[in-house]
Amino acid sequence: MSQPNYPSSYEPAKVWQWDNENGGQFASINRPTAGPTHDKVLPVGKHPLQLYSLATPNGVKVTVMLEELLALGFSGAEYDAWLVSIREGDQFGSGFVDVNPNSKIPALMDHSSGAPTRIFESGAILLHLAEKFGAFLPSDPSKRPECLSWLFWQMGSAPYLGGGFGHFYNYAPFKIEYCIDRFAMEVKRQLDVLDQHLANNQYMCGDEYTVADMAIWPWYGAVVSNNVYGAAEFLDTGIYKNLGRWTTEIAAREAVQRGRMVNRSHGPLEGQLRERHDASDFQTKTQDKVEAQN
Repeated sequence: MSQPNYPSSYEPAKVWQWDNENGGQFASINRPTAGPTHDKVLPVGKHPLQLYSLATPNGVKVTVMLEELLALGFSGAEYDAWLVSIREGDQFGSGFVDVNPNSKIPALMDHSSGAPTRIFESGAILLHLAEKFGAFLPSDPSKRPECLSWLFWQMGSAPYLGGGFGHFYNYAPFKIEYCIDRFAMEVKRQLDVLDQHLANNQYMCGDEYTVADMAIWPWYGAVVSNNVYGAAEFLDTGIYKNLGRWTTEIAAREAVQRGRMVNRSHGPLEGQLRERHDASDFQTKTQDKVEAQN
């Protein structure tokens, strides 16, 4: 069998040097150092929960969780959601870095008791909210480990989907066959893991809708429904019938539909609620209405 004809001109240097002109959609903001690049105080609204985010899959996890809590009647889950434009480098402002030293969205400040508490990493935020309100996380000791296992499965698996496949298939300045093949194979394997599991379960944790569903759906549901990367045909996602059924069921939830709109700054204007400070904002402050008033 012949070997693929991959280019062989690149030889790594003994010591890597940063080239900030290396191309790609995020080259202007990516850098190999941590910490703030500029001073910027974060705004604080009227609610105990202050979310600083963007409607990427990781951001959607948290806004879906908050909207689901509110739908259950937890008034303490009211929140202010502030837009963090990562293309503009907002995540490197001093205030944001104080909340998340890793400069990634989402980041949450909980002002509900005592000193303000910062929570970063989307999985940690979901777990914090689930424990705070006693919802969407099984209390049964025989079911809780399964839920946590799938929650952390998403944390470990999605980087191969996003930073791996999504980057090289959709965002890289040129196509590299080896990289796309390598990560497409892994994503297909992950989709099959989910599809096989959902053949015998309505949700990720049996018949109970949990934080595991909220964590996995924004990533894998988006791929199946072709809402990210434009790769559904390439990955042949239609063959994953159980995953497709689950994706559709989650998408039909009203709280999910609201959560997906929050901090969104792309797509149809009527689906963008760039900041959210009150439940009524969904009716009055979507971007189509904001622009119509200007």
